[in-house]
Amino acid sequence: MSDDIRVVLVDDQELFRAGVSVIVDAQPGMAVVGEAADGREGVRLVDELEPDVVLMDIRMPELDGVEATRLIFSPDRVARRSSPVRVVVLTTFNLDDRAATAIRHGASGFLLKDATPVMLRDAIRTVHAGNAVLAPDDLTSLLEGTFRTRRPVPAGFEQLTQKERDVLSAVARGLSNAEVAQESFTSESTVKTHVGAILRKLNLRDRVQIVVFAHEHGLVGRG
Repeated sequence: MSDDIRVVLVDDQELFRAGVSVIVDAQPGMAVVGEAADGREGVRLVDELEPDVVLMDIRMPELDGVEATRLIFSPDRVARRSSPVRVVVLTTFNLDDRAATAIRHGASGFLLKDATPVMLRDAIRTVHAGNAVLAPDDLTSLLEGTFRTRRPVPAGFEQLTQKERDVLSAVARGLSNAEVAQESFTSESTVKTHVGAILRKLNLRDRVQIVVFAHEHGLVGRG
């Protein structure tokens, strides 16, 4: 039980929460540890329970999933946590603009509410491992055009080697580690090492945030 992926459900529909809870608890290595009916209560539960994964409805009363995600990943809350938390946004619309905003705030992707139990299980395991729950090219498409104003490139970017900048650019274009390795004529393990260095130097949580960072600072396609 102690090694289970601890999940919190945040959705204003009680019947939907009950169904998802049954599905998650039926999976080996997973357990629902809390449920909330609105975003404000969801943020409180995350602070209190420190789950591994949060399944967050995008549209709720009181506080919606976008704002709740922003609060969950506010710097002061992140600093207080003993372990990272991943958020999967639940939505009824594919390539939802609100989902894109939630990803910018720190979510690891989104899942349609009519997803199958297998898709839900795989999504939880995927984000728990630090990856996105949608394909990298879909993530790139979702973020394109959402940043109206490019922010200045932070000083940390100058710490990256040219190889690391090339990898950052490739990841931002939606390439997997295997595809980056093939494009750069190197090994996949070397690419993973570069990705790790990028995360560390730019103080990013996962490769999803590499894509967000690149779009936010106008680095897509720039080596």
